[in-house]
Amino acid sequence: MILAVDIGNTNVVLGGIEAGNILFEARIATDLIKTSDQYAVELKNILSLYDVTGGDFEGSIISSVVPPVLNSFRTAIRKLTGNLPLVVGPGIKTGLNILIDNPSQTGGDLIVGAVAAIHEYEPPMALIDMGTATTISVINEKGALIGGCICPGVRISMEALNTRTAQLPGISLEEPKRVIGRNTIDCMRSGIMYGAAAMIDGLLDRMEEEAGQTLNVITTGGISRFVTPLCRRKMIYDKDLLLKGLWILYEQNRKA
Repeated sequence: MILAVDIGNTNVVLGGIEAGNILFEARIATDLIKTSDQYAVELKNILSLYDVTGGDFEGSIISSVVPPVLNSFRTAIRKLTGNLPLVVGPGIKTGLNILIDNPSQTGGDLIVGAVAAIHEYEPPMALIDMGTATTISVINEKGALIGGCICPGVRISMEALNTRTAQLPGISLEEPKRVIGRNTIDCMRSGIMYGAAAMIDGLLDRMEEEAGQTLNVITTGGISRFVTPLCRRKMIYDKDLLLKGLWILYEQNRKA
């Protein structure tokens, strides 16, 4: 079994994977100021919930968009398992052709998601990852990552409304009852949720027009399960896409 870790701006997603099967999955909050010892203790406690210890892992792999947390978590895994984890970044074999201006700037999460999507689904496609930010990556018919866009995430929009307006309260992420809200809460929820869905539908239309072809659409990320049902486009929601990608990359690089 291996330990797969995806470090995002809001959450760290952990997964125990054996022979391509995800045996368990857990989330902890991303914290920039935690030390490697604190992460090691937290990780050990999480694993104990699934009757797993550090010695049960033959290896590990990390993808991260938060460099300070990457260093702490890498050290934490080494302390807990005795092994130094693979890190998605320069030097790792991905097999992914990246056709953007500066391929080295491509986030680890985008690489992992694209690798998994190409393995699981049929290109050309658009891969939507809805977390702290909403990213759309476009993969052409040859399986190459040709670009995409980055948008403010749903939670960022929600927090901006709450903190930047004097009379608007905090709300939870729930499916709106209707588009035309009849009270402040419903109006905010409609604007945020249907607004995100309409943005995605509109961007996909423009991307297809620019690419000159129809795209299969795959969605993932913690917020996707709330927004995907509100979109008018046909989409496939795959909540475990990044963990699948980490497993694929680990297998491709384990000998090295």
